[in-house]
Amino acid sequence: MVSRSHLNEVPPMPTIYICDDEAEILRYLDKLLQASGYRVETFARGTDLLLRLAAAEAVPCDAILQDVRMPDMDGLQILDHIAKRRPDIPVVIMTAHGTIDDAISAIRQGAYDYITKPFPKEKLLGMLERLLDHRRLVRENQQLRDELHRSGAGGDAIIFRSQAFREVYDLTLQVAESDANILIMGESGTGKELIAAALHRNSPRRDQPFVSLNCAALSDTLLESQLFGHVRGAFTGAVMNQKGLLEEADGGTLFLDEIGDVSPAVQAKLLRVTQEKDFIVLGSTRTRKVDVRFVAATNKDLMNEVKEGRFREDLYYRLNVISITLPPLRDRREDIEPLARHFLAVTTRRMKKDVRDIDADALQALLQYDWPGNVRELENVIERAVILARSGVITSALLPLGARRETFPITTNVAPLVSLDNIERQHITAILKETGFNKSRAAEILGISRKTLDRKIAEYGLT
Repeated sequence: MVSRSHLNEVPPMPTIYICDDEAEILRYLDKLLQASGYRVETFARGTDLLLRLAAAEAVPCDAILQDVRMPDMDGLQILDHIAKRRPDIPVVIMTAHGTIDDAISAIRQGAYDYITKPFPKEKLLGMLERLLDHRRLVRENQQLRDELHRSGAGGDAIIFRSQAFREVYDLTLQVAESDANILIMGESGTGKELIAAALHRNSPRRDQPFVSLNCAALSDTLLESQLFGHVRGAFTGAVMNQKGLLEEADGGTLFLDEIGDVSPAVQAKLLRVTQEKDFIVLGSTRTRKVDVRFVAATNKDLMNEVKEGRFREDLYYRLNVISITLPPLRDRREDIEPLARHFLAVTTRRMKKDVRDIDADALQALLQYDWPGNVRELENVIERAVILARSGVITSALLPLGARRETFPITTNVAPLVSLDNIERQHITAILKETGFNKSRAAEILGISRKTLDRKIAEYGLT
């Protein structure tokens, strides 16, 4: 199983290289970008920039602002060198009104976009923000693909022991070799993206991109832009061309999570791609061909969504060539312990903490809880316990109340038609007995303060 928590870490400060022979431009951009949270390095000569790039292949450069006219080298020559040596770094060409033709040539040569001097700071900062967001998304997808490849090369990447999940995994391997679209269904947190990645990893497309997109996290406009890409001026705020994830996934697999939340307008455009294998970039009129296998996932009953008119029936059948349904964690309790121990190992390694085990009481609490948030909730509970642990063992006291509330069930031998006071007295007595009369632990389980528990003990005469 792949842990993606590293993708949620705070990213380092982006670094921007600026190459321009005008000292005032360099000073202005240096001050503006640093004040906006960027690291900046400036170069007055193209040769200096190229030497910097050649001197350290691992230099953390996220984007280059390059003037089209330089005294020592032509801007297009500089761009050509960068494209050959560091094709991973996007270049934005800075140009004056009289040199726009050169900027267009630079775009054809591989520049990410161009911006015309003098440029408003809002326009420049907006362009950089969108450029870096897109670059970050591509990097995260590559990072996830690399980690999935490594984990798959070293053994089974998905942790399970139950027969219920064994059947799911066997079906996954069986259909992976086909090129059919797959619909993965199941509650939130059951591991739908892991199954999607396993489908890709075991398919003939394994050496091509695996690209993932959460459809529920974006507005219609942003979702269309992320999927299909857009050209400059396609909508308000589209200040540069942007390649869509359909093109990023060309030849590989595109995983569309929460497909049930996509609007009818986007559904219609997705239907065209699944049928015709082509699409139109936002703001363009040119049709682009793409070879993508679609894997979609949802926690909704899509057939019911079709009946209610919220999801297109034709798209449903296009995506649901083969369906895989993931059981919730409460229906495969045999997987709770191996998953918990796996998350313990992953979390302690990442946090460099010496927490080695889960004690019997804590394990019993984990096994008895119903896990409405499924595997994702279990991962969060273990991570929280590791953070709070002061010894080498996770105890039940470190688990959130929700994960322990079913550990000591309410006694069932209470006579009918009794008062609430009597039921409360018997329940508190049962909890105190189970905890060895540890008042602090009993109060935590009961969800009351220690002071309230002391008052109840005195009120009911409990000893």
